Amino acid sequence: MKIELINKSKHATPTYSTNLSAGLDLRANLEEAVVLKPLERSLIKTGLFIALPEGAEAQVRPRSGLAYKKGITVLNSPGTIDADYRGEIGVILVNLSDTNFVVEDGERVAQLVIAKHEVAEWVKVEDLSQTERGIGGFGSTGVK
Repeated sequence: MKIELINKSKHATPTYSTNLSAGLDLRANLEEAVVLKPLERSLIKTGLFIALPEGAEAQVRPRSGLAYKKGITVLNSPGTIDADYRGEIGVILVNLSDTNFVVEDGERVAQLVIAKHEVAEWVKVEDLSQTERGIGGFGSTGVK
């Protein structure tokens, strides 16, 4: 899928780390480092602007290493970038650890996954088809 991109950052255009990677690394584009205190959140700009084709979305997701090793994650995970958005891509990072975390310029802060999606068309009915699960909600399928 071809995606138009403007890169106003000081960093290279995002690439896939391996041939089978699903996500592209997003880097912080900062004039100065940002300190995230415990339970604090901040919008980290990337300097990237994209134009997705109709029927596509971009999902901003956490980096597993930052989440596991440092307790840093994307607050609205996954963050959705719609095909009609033309503003700068930002990443809402949150510090879920008990220590300060410093976001440096150029640091890989999230990953971007491009996905196709369907547009729903509602069909109003009086009844829904029956399933084994039925109306069972959270935890209704058991724990093991």
